[in-house]
Amino acid sequence: MTQPRDTIYHKTLPLGSDPALRRRYMVLDEPLPGNMRFGLLLEVLDKVAEEAALNYVNQFHPEARVVTAAIDNIVIRHAADVTRDLTFAATINHIGRSSLEVGIRVEQPGDSTEHIASCYFTMVARSGSGENVTSVTLPPIDYVEPIERRRAGKALARREEYRHHQAALKEPPSRNEYEMLTSLHHAQDEPGFSGLLCGHLVTDAWERTYPDQENVPTTIFGGYLIRRAFELSSICSELVAPNRPIIAGVNRINFFHPVRMGDKLHFTSRVVYTNDSFICVEAGIERISRDRTVKALSNSCLFTFANVDGELTHHPVPTVYPTTYAEDSRYLAAHRSLQSLLRHEVLI
Repeated sequence: MTQPRDTIYHKTLPLGSDPALRRRYMVLDEPLPGNMRFGLLLEVLDKVAEEAALNYVNQFHPEARVVTAAIDNIVIRHAADVTRDLTFAATINHIGRSSLEVGIRVEQPGDSTEHIASCYFTMVARSGSGENVTSVTLPPIDYVEPIERRRAGKALARREEYRHHQAALKEPPSRNEYEMLTSLHHAQDEPGFSGLLCGHLVTDAWERTYPDQENVPTTIFGGYLIRRAFELSSICSELVAPNRPIIAGVNRINFFHPVRMGDKLHFTSRVVYTNDSFICVEAGIERISRDRTVKALSNSCLFTFANVDGELTHHPVPTVYPTTYAEDSRYLAAHRSLQSLLRHEVLI
């Protein structure tokens, strides 16, 4: 039986030796700490997760494909140095009936190896195409080493935590949360109020998909979609950050509906919560079919940015104020998600 160590998949971005590649991954063409285009890294991470999962699935179902169902979270440990190679080590942590959790460790090797990020992708194995797509059943994996059993246990814990989080969204605010929201609303009634209203902190963009963005037949590459959502969210975070916003973590990205060639996409990003130096931006991708008969939410994302100076020192950001019930709900959900993310000891 296959063990997790047999599923390890490696990829390296030779940023240190390839000037053209290094330039492509730069935010600015100048010396700058954390000068790495995280959106492009999201594309790489999604492809690495796909390849790791596909290597396992195709042993038993040669014609099957895998698609991304969710990115459970990405915890940023250190800012990446664009002048050094970046390595990705992916391992299958857990296998369900037709799903796999792929854990990816991102590092920069050298005299002092830097742990850049930890990432967790949920992939689903499928066979067929179009209306004939079906899920395939996967054989279990054998957890022999203690570390493999711990990783499998953490994968199940993450799944259970997400279920609890979704259930909690339907629960009314706690007393402390109610008082927090009430104080934000009362502040807006004070004479001379000039705070930042959540309803004004929104950016959006439109685009159409094309054949060169195809990954699985007739379906657009999910990594490209989340890159575009991240880039718009980064611009949105600048509506609040007085210094420079950099990514601190990805709370969750869900893939609800596949995007087809020719679809029209509406990207929307909105600042939903701030606390200390952190800015939470919610992004959604709505797809409209070419014949305009289908309209659905394709992806939802929640990104957390940190407001930093040129030396990556954190600086506080202004409070944002929800006004409507929907904004209260987003504010509260982001508040809870940030507390969960900070338990992972974000170091950016």
